[in-house]
Amino acid sequence: MKFLIFLLILFISLTTSIKADLNKKLIDQLDDGGKLIFIRHAYAPGSGDPNNFNLDDCSTQRNLSKEGRKQAEYIGEFFRNNKIKIEKVLSSEWCRCKETAQIAFKNFSSNSFLNSFYSSKFAKNKNMQIEALIEYIKKFESDKNLILVTHYVLISEVLNYGTSSGEIVVSDKNFNIIGSLEINY
Repeated sequence: MKFLIFLLILFISLTTSIKADLNKKLIDQLDDGGKLIFIRHAYAPGSGDPNNFNLDDCSTQRNLSKEGRKQAEYIGEFFRNNKIKIEKVLSSEWCRCKETAQIAFKNFSSNSFLNSFYSSKFAKNKNMQIEALIEYIKKFESDKNLILVTHYVLISEVLNYGTSSGEIVVSDKNFNIIGSLEINY
């Protein structure tokens, strides 16, 4: 039994130091600039949006919870504390994304190519959005990083990666994943 406890403690301490090394490596990559930083909006309980969803009315949408707003604060703190260079912050037009961007970064602009296409109401926009995103990225030139606050479906489609709420996924301009980081609330 003592041996099992020893192994468990050893495993936890090793994975913690590995995780810290991976985070340091990711931050070093971000120091170089020119990266795409996809952020899934912070925690908003549930999935999808209500039937009466209206893009112009936040009261009809699934929004950040208290925990989600705290998570968005932590996301912003991560970028400030690590002095990560940011060229621009773009957000989906959904309120949960805009609120995440507002709390974390203050200055942002919305762009429809980052919108969700999860529901059948918006599924027809998927290919057009992906093409617009790719064209935007082709033209993006900076020694700083581009932040894209968006949704699970878009990140999954572009990076073939499933994200948690508030998760940060870093890629190059060819959408090759460099690393990811989960920000917990």
